[in-house]
Amino acid sequence: MTIPLAVASAVFLAGYSVRVLAHDRIGRGWLDLCLGIVLGAWAFFVADYAVRVRLSGLGPLRFVRRHLLDTVIVVLPLLRPLSVVSVYDRVQRRYDKPRLTLYARVMAYAGLTATLLGYTSALTVYFLEHDAPGATIRTFGDAVWWAAATLATVGYGDVTPVTPLGRTTAVGLMACGLALLGAVTGSFSSWLIQVFRREDER
Repeated sequence: MTIPLAVASAVFLAGYSVRVLAHDRIGRGWLDLCLGIVLGAWAFFVADYAVRVRLSGLGPLRFVRRHLLDTVIVVLPLLRPLSVVSVYDRVQRRYDKPRLTLYARVMAYAGLTATLLGYTSALTVYFLEHDAPGATIRTFGDAVWWAAATLATVGYGDVTPVTPLGRTTAVGLMACGLALLGAVTGSFSSWLIQVFRREDER
């Protein structure tokens, strides 16, 4: 199901992007079509989650406790890039032997996740902020700049969300930025330590 879910995620993101970025440039019919695509992709995520709950034999509550990240992603499908956390966890469980390709893959996934998460956060904040009273994020470019600064934990403060939902999105993006930076630096440091250890043993 990995490939179908990836395709559904791409379709979801494309439909959402068109609705947010072209809402005043295309007709109502196209907007409704994009909404249908977004809802259809979301329904696919929910159906996949329901099947996994059914096949696990754990029951809904126990499944939610054991797969909290998957549950959050179903509720908020724009957070699907966060599934890189499970990849990082599998790397940490591997036996103590350097695997450059595996660690490099985790860092690449983390970079891709940061890009996708930044983009989706920029879309969300732009949608919430661009016409809010007193907003400093007026264009999608402003939103992208804000997302990049927030993900990098720099926080220049030249553009900031003013709506409650926009600020909630900002808090989530800050937390994700810290987690992704930790995953990348942790993987790289772990790989270096293991390589140095093998060199010393020689």
